[in-house]
Amino acid sequence: MSDYSYFCGIDLAKNHFSVHAVDQNGKAILHKLVTRSKLLTTIASMPLMRIDIDACGGEHYWIRVI
Repeated sequence: MSDYSYFCGIDLAKNHFSVHAVDQNGKAILHKLVTRSKLLTTIASMPLMRIDIDACGGEHYWIRVI
């Protein structure tokens, strides 16, 4: 059992990021393509959740920001 009710995966790209969030049952609650400038706004509007980001060079920057 996890401490989180929701899980979010973010696929980082150059300008557009794919954000996909599911509940504990695996039901999708969000699947959205967002721009770099809207990523933090999108994350801030979601409930508390575990966020996983794909491994790439930009990952280190976004982990510090989030």
